[in-house]
Amino acid sequence: MFEEEPAIKVLFIGDIVGSTGRKALKETLPHLKSKYSPHVIIANGENAAGGRGITAAIAKEFFELGIHGLTMGNHTWDNKEIFEFIDDEPRMIRPANFPPGTPGRGYTVIKANGKELAIVNLMGRTFLPAIDDPFRAADEIIGKLAKKHKCILVDFHAEATSEKIAMGWHLDGRASLVVGTHTHVQSNDDTILPQGTAYLTDAGMVGSREGVLGMEREAVLRKFTTQLPVRFQVCEGKWHFHALVVDMDESTGRAKKIQKIRLLEDEWIME
Repeated sequence: MFEEEPAIKVLFIGDIVGSTGRKALKETLPHLKSKYSPHVIIANGENAAGGRGITAAIAKEFFELGIHGLTMGNHTWDNKEIFEFIDDEPRMIRPANFPPGTPGRGYTVIKANGKELAIVNLMGRTFLPAIDDPFRAADEIIGKLAKKHKCILVDFHAEATSEKIAMGWHLDGRASLVVGTHTHVQSNDDTILPQGTAYLTDAGMVGSREGVLGMEREAVLRKFTTQLPVRFQVCEGKWHFHALVVDMDESTGRAKKIQKIRLLEDEWIME
């Protein structure tokens, strides 16, 4: 009989939004760990504190729940507390294409359960601040990582679907997984590209499904209908939970399987 190639199973969790998202994470993660037995768990945490940014206490809470690495995005700096700890937390990364000298790091290597996974965070420029070129940054960083690491995950935090799809093709065969975040709506285009890169345009979110992208819908509606300044707050309605699981071949870095996860509060049954 042929021996199976050594594999690494990765659970990637979409943008966790506020207290509702954190509640959903606490309720579901133990069951997901039991069902899928992931070696490494990565989550996007840029909306974890009131929908904007993250705090040290929340990051600690996530790590204690079993998350091994956190990615961020355009709301990285919204909670000023992050400047006090981001340089000292190697398990958290922010978009690598922020300008040189920006606090924190844009990529890291996560070691968990005897496995190693390199993770990279990038941010798009279409309909978002015009920071450095994410494609050029991807080339530089993955070129370095590939010398020592086969399995590489890229969280591309971007608004435009076209920019995300372009990044998937750009990194096909060089990254094990390219997954989009930021838009909070799980897409239905999960695939493994020809050269072995698993791809999904957007992982979705973890937070209220009764609001608008996790925020109270009344405030969002006022904004759209009046165009006046409105303060958005996290919606506390029933949650939904979006994530994906990817199996990667440790010897080649190629993805072997990609599976989306969507759970609804009061409706999900975990086998």
